[in-house]
Amino acid sequence: EVQVVESGGGLVQAGGSLRLSCAASGFIFADYAVGWFRQAPGKEREGVSCTSRVEGITYYSASVRGRFTVSGDYAKNTLYLQMTNLQPEDTAVYYCAAYGGTYEGSCTYLKVSGAGTLVAVSS
Repeated sequence: EVQVVESGGGLVQAGGSLRLSCAASGFIFADYAVGWFRQAPGKEREGVSCTSRVEGITYYSASVRGRFTVSGDYAKNTLYLQMTNLQPEDTAVYYCAAYGGTYEGSCTYLKVSGAGTLVAVSS
């Protein structure tokens, strides 16, 4: 079965850090563009990052650039999102996903995404 499972969310104070993990099974992460997106209550989905090992590129949204870092342990088929200097506006459910490719700084052609993990940042 092809799936991804996110973990690592929680409650943190403003200025704090969290690391999210995304474990993939049933496919090889390195063969796809992979990314994180988030959705806050009442707001539209927002792409956070997109990484393509095949293309050798990583994109970040302007709202997280300089604070969030994506990394991958491809031996473990796991993707990480290190988040620092978290702010209340970062509160959302965070999802990881695998995509067919990238286009102009975004991952495109969603293949699979997980159930998400909640990140809540208090002021």
